[in-house]
Amino acid sequence: MDPKHLFSTALLDDTLSSHFERQQHRTLPSVIVIGAGISGIAAARSLYDASFKVTVLESRDRLGGRIHTDYSFGCPVDMGASWLHGVCNENPLAPLIRGLGLTLYRTSGDNSVLYDHDLESCMLFNIDGHQVPQQMVIEVGDTFKRILEETEKVRDEHPEDISVSQAISIVLDRNPELRQQGLAHEVLQWYICRMEAWFAADADMISLKTWDQEHVLTGGHGLMVQGYDPVIKALAKDIDIRLNHRVTKISSGYNKVMVTVEDGRNFVADAAIITVPLGVLKANLIEFEPKLPDWKVSAISDLGVGNENKIALRFDKVFWPNVELLGIVSSTSYSCGYFLNLHKATGHPILVYMAAGRFAYDLEKLSNESAANFVMLQLKKMFPDASEPVQYLVSRWGTDPNTLGCYSYDLVGKPNDVYDKLRAPLGNLFFGGEAVSLENQGSVHGAYSAGVMAAENCQRYLLEKQGHMQNVPLASVRHEILETTIPLQISRM
Repeated sequence: MDPKHLFSTALLDDTLSSHFERQQHRTLPSVIVIGAGISGIAAARSLYDASFKVTVLESRDRLGGRIHTDYSFGCPVDMGASWLHGVCNENPLAPLIRGLGLTLYRTSGDNSVLYDHDLESCMLFNIDGHQVPQQMVIEVGDTFKRILEETEKVRDEHPEDISVSQAISIVLDRNPELRQQGLAHEVLQWYICRMEAWFAADADMISLKTWDQEHVLTGGHGLMVQGYDPVIKALAKDIDIRLNHRVTKISSGYNKVMVTVEDGRNFVADAAIITVPLGVLKANLIEFEPKLPDWKVSAISDLGVGNENKIALRFDKVFWPNVELLGIVSSTSYSCGYFLNLHKATGHPILVYMAAGRFAYDLEKLSNESAANFVMLQLKKMFPDASEPVQYLVSRWGTDPNTLGCYSYDLVGKPNDVYDKLRAPLGNLFFGGEAVSLENQGSVHGAYSAGVMAAENCQRYLLEKQGHMQNVPLASVRHEILETTIPLQISRM
């Protein structure tokens, strides 16, 4: 194909030609970063610190992407990502969090692979509002661990991948003593519900082959007490970020990239880093010219995108016990639920109801008022004296056109090389975002690291093209606040 055809003929005019000529006089190349979530901001930070010309295009009217700290309650409430998974110095976000003096409320220890909470501060209730005996919660939890251990044998026996749900059924058929009856069965379903929340997907969609293969950092899980917003703002300082710039087309040719936004304007640079959510790529909301190769399209298709939503409720007083988690057990994992008690972590009278998988999508069919009423019905069964909320917030990540889901997970039958293909560059197009993280898909630090990696690969590519590789060291994120040696502030050990 003639490279001239890679750009619309109408745009190959004097204006574009003069733009190219101006670009050639720059000592360092220019890069467009698409998406102002933490992956895009991290990539832009790295390039900016290396003195590249960076422009970030973001479809929303705010920074952060799937990180969204809401302040309408008069205090920070994260309606998207809210935990640091791995409260340790090895976490790539630790230096930034330390430097900003942010506090982490640790909700679990190192032994928590599937959950972001330990059971020591959890209270469960049945659908009628009666509390489940804590001893039963502990015993069924131990049984669930045994069931998951037995699924490893099932995995070894099945060369073809199956779902976690199928594997659990096989285990229970083989080991009837592990089956639970009555209330204990409902508690088991709650544990499955919590597992599904980790992946933001139902157990019948999750790959048995890889569900437990994630590299989990040490230190347990820590809730960001002040929210993730300060991290985003620190990384974004001084960077040219254009909000309300929804990208509709990415054209590559002439050793340049041209990015078209919704109102028809075009931005031209030497390279682009694409950090939009996997759900947006799956929906083909961005046109690529030339089209993405089949292997890249397949990689996008072969990963799953989960959904998890939050309903945050602020009250004028606390009427619930001083535990971290309030759970509702039921006969199916779909019908189970749980509330995060922000009062214990932050001191504010706020409960956050969390729902994942198909149930999260079904909640999005309700109005905000109906969703809040649904949650309050459950609370009033547990606590008859519960007061009405003063305010409420409802997330809708699954139907939000800027996300179309929360984070990626491994579908049943996922090819082994899907992540390699997803992150692989296409000429001067590079890919970031949580879905392309080497080992930590679905996590904030994974998204951050993926953005830094994409920026480093982009730098290397462009500097080699210009013959500057011997003279210019690659820059990683070296923001001034990263140099601190202050320890992480943890409010619960």
